[in-house]
Amino acid sequence: MKMNNMRLSVLMLIIASCTDVNNSKNLAVSLHEKPLIEVQPQPRPLPNPYKNAYFGDLHVHTENSFDAYTFGTISTPADAYKYAQGHAIQHPSGYLIQLSKPLDFYAVTDHGIFMGLMKEAADTTSEFSKYEFTKPLHNLNESGGTGFFSLIKRNGLFRPFGENVREGLADGSIDGSLILEVGRTVWQKTIKAADDAYVPGSFTSFAAYEYTPSLDLYNNYLHRNVIFKDTKNLPAQLFTRNDSQDPEELWNWMNKLRSNGVESLAIPHNTNYSGGASFSLNDYNGGPIDEEYAKNRSLNEPLVEITQVKGTSETHPLISKNDEWAAFEAKTGVEAEKLVSNLKGGYVRDAYLRGLTLAERGLTNPFKFGLIGSSDSHVGGPSDSEEFFFSKVGLLDGTAELRGSIPFNRFYGTFLKVLRPNMLKEVDGKTYFSASDRLIQFAASGLAGVWAEENTREAIYDALRRKETFATSGPRMKVRFFAGYDLENSKLDDLSLIQDAYRSSIPMGGTLNISASKNPTFLVWAIADPVGAPLQRTQIIKGWLEDGEHKEKVFDIACSDGLSVDPETYRCPDNNAWVDLSNCSISADSGAREMKVFWQDPEFIKNQGAFYYSRVLENPVCRWSTWDSVRNGQKPRSDIPATIQERVWSSPIWFK
Repeated sequence: MKMNNMRLSVLMLIIASCTDVNNSKNLAVSLHEKPLIEVQPQPRPLPNPYKNAYFGDLHVHTENSFDAYTFGTISTPADAYKYAQGHAIQHPSGYLIQLSKPLDFYAVTDHGIFMGLMKEAADTTSEFSKYEFTKPLHNLNESGGTGFFSLIKRNGLFRPFGENVREGLADGSIDGSLILEVGRTVWQKTIKAADDAYVPGSFTSFAAYEYTPSLDLYNNYLHRNVIFKDTKNLPAQLFTRNDSQDPEELWNWMNKLRSNGVESLAIPHNTNYSGGASFSLNDYNGGPIDEEYAKNRSLNEPLVEITQVKGTSETHPLISKNDEWAAFEAKTGVEAEKLVSNLKGGYVRDAYLRGLTLAERGLTNPFKFGLIGSSDSHVGGPSDSEEFFFSKVGLLDGTAELRGSIPFNRFYGTFLKVLRPNMLKEVDGKTYFSASDRLIQFAASGLAGVWAEENTREAIYDALRRKETFATSGPRMKVRFFAGYDLENSKLDDLSLIQDAYRSSIPMGGTLNISASKNPTFLVWAIADPVGAPLQRTQIIKGWLEDGEHKEKVFDIACSDGLSVDPETYRCPDNNAWVDLSNCSISADSGAREMKVFWQDPEFIKNQGAFYYSRVLENPVCRWSTWDSVRNGQKPRSDIPATIQERVWSSPIWFK
């Protein structure tokens, strides 16, 4: 079985080496039709007591992650922070990548496990490279490292590498102190890169890492990114799966650091890949959640990453059958997702409902978390648009052919039909590379948004901690979300609207006590990305318990183009926005640049615990796979969505 997998991987890499060159050149041109942005320093603005929206990415990998290094990534943490500030860096496939606009905050989150060790194995001057099992890695990403022989050497490297290291540590054949020293040294350099990049008032960089307890998809996939508030007195050694695969042990480690003045939070990601384990009603060892667990999780995990390259974890069509938009980037290409039993406990909305059940039983709600988006880029920086998507895993999906969005090379396709037909997929009479159906399901997502007084570590971190956060699928849409009992005394066009909202109501991430006599008023204020598509509709999603059963409902509360919500269906009429799939142009006369609305729940029940969050949708645009097709003169595949509706989610407001 191992030999078959090896042959399969080698064959994939042979093909990659044969198709990368021309496609990389074409993509390099298409990615940079405009001159590169010249980044200019900005004067530090004064703090705003009524908060500014800041955008960032809290999930980025560099050469120090064992998997990213085998994907050809040689970007350092310093490179990644430069990328976030608007500078161009090189993609492993050879072309330059650059954000359309600098970000406000950023965290390099390399895997804590084996941090920097893959690169150390590749360095033939290092002591660690002398172990026999490191030989396939020698000089892996040296000059010319994207060529044929280099790609051959990448055959399934990081998983056998990890197994060899773990076995060697267990039987004593590997010097554990050597590995610890590599990790400590790389971690100190990562901290320094964050400090060197930090410009208070202009750009915030956090020291961070990813806790990676499992490498298997749909098998207790419980990964978290740990974000430190500042860089003072940080631990010399990180907590990794070598210490424990139990998230409670991670939280206990964070608590110990906190007692010594080191503040941090952990952010779960890709709960959609957890097989229901992320928001299970049992702890890691199978026992029922108790109060100690609930408080520990609430303290250490105030946020969840709802969207990223590997998909969106809001909900799933099999769970939320009355939500017409539940399928958004929800398909993972993993066979296990066809079973509802693997979905519940893996999605955010279901977790919120589970939290209400636990609260009703008298426990602290462990699933009372806010929302962010991030990228999980493994090349040092994210794509920030559908049009210029370059995916996530470097050399392995750096071209449209390898992502499966345009037909595969005819000659090599004929070759594969004989030797490895399962690596190809026939769609619309054309042959596509399909070694992994997951690649075509990847998303050009996402970003984290916060409302903070200023762009500093203290202000951004405090916003994360209090959950005054929102998530976008990529575009820089902004959303404000408040609830209170005195908002009806304000007017939407009042200059003091936000000031009044902070004074008399609760912002996203907060909890509002139930009034025995009043129906609360919600304020949602959404603003489109200045260079993105117009907004189509504003929604509020409600979840509650009714006779112990989970209930949810989607309300459209504001429509674009002067349209009105149907009072019976709570839906906006179609605004007739269109997309031309031949060139990806969109309608110019539909949609709104801004939506601002007060709303009261027409089905509000007093003394009923509930949660509400806002979701705002753009007009449809071309999905990244369609952009790939258009650039290459091909028709989009019919088995994947040609268009999507980008969106922004607010953190919820809870009622108790």
